[in-house]
Amino acid sequence: MDEGTRNPLGEEDAGPIAVGGPAPGAAPAPDPRPAGSGEDPLDELLPLIRRTFGFQSLLPLQAEAMRASLEGRDALVVLPTGGGKSLCYQAPALLRGGLTVVISPLISLMKDQVDGLTPHGVPAAMLTSLQDDLERSEVRQALEAGHVRLLFVAPERFLAPGFFERLLRAGLSTLVVDEAHCISHWGHDFRPEYRQIGELRRSAPHIPIQAYTATATPAVRADIVEQLSLERPDLLVGDFDRPNLTYRFLPRRDAQSQVLAVIRRHEGEAGIVYCLRRKDVERLAEQLGRKGVSCRPYHAGMEAAARRANQEDFLSERVSVIVATVAFGMGIDRPDVRFVVHASLPKGIEQYSQESGRAGRDGLPAECLLLYNGSDYHTWKTLMEMSARQAGESGTGESGAEREGGDLEGQLVRLGQMMGFATSAVCRHRTLVEHFGQSWDPSGGCGACDVCLGELRALETGGVVAQKILSCVVHCRQRYGAAHVTDVLRGADNARIRSTGHERLSSFGLLRESSTRDVRSWIDQLVGLDLLRAAPGPYPTLYLSQEGVRAMRAEVPVTLFEIPRPVGRKAGARRTLESIAAQEHAPPPDEELYDRLRALRRSLASERAVPPYLIFNDRTLALLAGYKPRTDEELRRIKGVGDKKARDLGPLFLEAIADFEARA
Repeated sequence: MDEGTRNPLGEEDAGPIAVGGPAPGAAPAPDPRPAGSGEDPLDELLPLIRRTFGFQSLLPLQAEAMRASLEGRDALVVLPTGGGKSLCYQAPALLRGGLTVVISPLISLMKDQVDGLTPHGVPAAMLTSLQDDLERSEVRQALEAGHVRLLFVAPERFLAPGFFERLLRAGLSTLVVDEAHCISHWGHDFRPEYRQIGELRRSAPHIPIQAYTATATPAVRADIVEQLSLERPDLLVGDFDRPNLTYRFLPRRDAQSQVLAVIRRHEGEAGIVYCLRRKDVERLAEQLGRKGVSCRPYHAGMEAAARRANQEDFLSERVSVIVATVAFGMGIDRPDVRFVVHASLPKGIEQYSQESGRAGRDGLPAECLLLYNGSDYHTWKTLMEMSARQAGESGTGESGAEREGGDLEGQLVRLGQMMGFATSAVCRHRTLVEHFGQSWDPSGGCGACDVCLGELRALETGGVVAQKILSCVVHCRQRYGAAHVTDVLRGADNARIRSTGHERLSSFGLLRESSTRDVRSWIDQLVGLDLLRAAPGPYPTLYLSQEGVRAMRAEVPVTLFEIPRPVGRKAGARRTLESIAAQEHAPPPDEELYDRLRALRRSLASERAVPPYLIFNDRTLALLAGYKPRTDEELRRIKGVGDKKARDLGPLFLEAIADFEARA
């Protein structure tokens, strides 16, 4: 057999199985690697990773996670988005043999994983409800023949009667639970079916479990261990800090212009804009489109075909920006997202961390902007209360609130934490790290958030302004909302003011020289500091907390901040290429060659019906455009070029580089 048809494992190349089962002539997987041999299993695994995936080194904690997997130990691995979780269980599955089953909550997650393994020659498969009977039958045959190393399934299928026993007969050697935070009532995306996985495991305690998640507080981590019945697990918790992300939080005054400013800073680069409601998605996508932005909307209320087409347009680089509700994103592994904008307040810090973490998964600089308004807090609060009320009326015992992360009280606590995060002036990186139970070095700032970059400026008269606002709330008898209080403070002349007689209040016009947006921002900041609170119910009237009373009397200091000045525009693509060269200690990429290689990548991706980043990611393209390899040997030294890609794609890219050099 010709050497070109063999995969990095030394077997005949069966190819991965997305929906159609194994290729003819595929060899069965070898017996699982014996444990306790006394040798470090990574000695054999690392060269395999290099040949298969083209990675020269591992990220933090990947080695420890892989060693635990190969040695058959339970493990809970918590790595931030972009921390390389998938490789931790994909690579050991190749060396160990047998069958590794990955439980994943969404079909999009599974498909993305299998599609990503396909170009590397890894025999992977999935069983989903979207496959037809023939496709599922072919995958089952491949399982029985031992031709599958990695099988991806949803928890519902894994729990189907008899399915676990079938997996045991097929040589199940390891069970992987992805997005493991879904198992916990304390997590932000609770799914009841996840809690049954541990029960099945008890019937086969010899099967090790590795659980993976990107967002888990200490309470969630403890719950995962308990619910999965993990035995003395290796607890591997990575650094939650994402130093390549720059965080900025701004009061929302004009969402369209504020979002557009970010897009202009990243001209031609990929970005995600999150909105709270479907109607917000439609309106903002239309507004941006009229401004010439290449974008598409995405939300659960769209026709499935249109939603899927818009997602594919984004993944295939036919459009640069997707405007979406948070229904978009899970399982979207596009690594070159250069900005994520939240056009409204997320409902918790865990959600914010996960959603903003979809930027810069390739480790390159990316921007995360959050636009907030006090009304967002009340909108979320109303939705949460309504969901809890409807669940109580239905008597199901399982509310939408529970499915989305615990009881109503817990959700409101998390919402309050998020509002405080948005309106505070504490280092954003520090807040995120400490929220997930880790410590932050207080000796210096992060250099990558609006606070540490000095973009926030303390209001010199902040204490006095706070007293004026708090006093006005009291003068209004703590029965009015932020809009009315703002009008009183600014001395507005309108029917509402006249009908209440509030033009006669001593607070009337105290902040006449300040803009509406400034006053509303300061009110939001006081809410975030828990000096002001909003009453429950449909009308969020403001009232003072006990600490707010003390602040009004000047018994405690209060610091308020001015609305940050706009950030200057930068050349996004050029900055990205410079960052790659600096991180890799590589020659500066030739920008024209880089653009040509991107065009070739898009063409090949279109022919193969896969997202372009699955051909080569931006980092690999930049290295190709910097080093300009001329031979196969030089090509294989480039990060991200494994053996199979060198064979399949190498000649095309080497030819493109040679042609460019000849024309230069």
